[in-house]
Amino acid sequence: MNDLARKTILGFALLITGLGFLLLAPAWTLDFWQAWVYLFVFAASAALFTAATIEVAPGQKVISTGPYAIVRHPMYSGALVMLFGTPLALGSLWGLLVFIPMTFVIVWRLLDEEKFLSKNLSGYVEYCKKVQYRLVPFIW
Repeated sequence: MNDLARKTILGFALLITGLGFLLLAPAWTLDFWQAWVYLFVFAASAALFTAATIEVAPGQKVISTGPYAIVRHPMYSGALVMLFGTPLALGSLWGLLVFIPMTFVIVWRLLDEEKFLSKNLSGYVEYCKKVQYRLVPFIW
């Protein structure tokens, strides 16, 4: 296993462990079944729908319709809504502690992704000029 794969797996494991702690610690029990369901769904969807490395596929084009016409990174916007709303839905205010550091991680990833796409994806710079907001409409 190469170093990038090892770091990716370790980072994913730390994310799930930290999120699990923040969801389960306020209940002081591992019997909080809703948190286990959430962790499973979060881990499965993260593993299936996200990539550890940013890349451009041959023939890839910039999409500027649908949610991409409003913000440049709608998946990250949705992740922030989920990270904020899930602890509230589960009644775990302690779970909100993960929201601030995860927001910084998402912003860091987003900026890195934009830098890469600006250099490697034809039409991305023009798209950025057209769609001003990165994450939150009318704010940033």
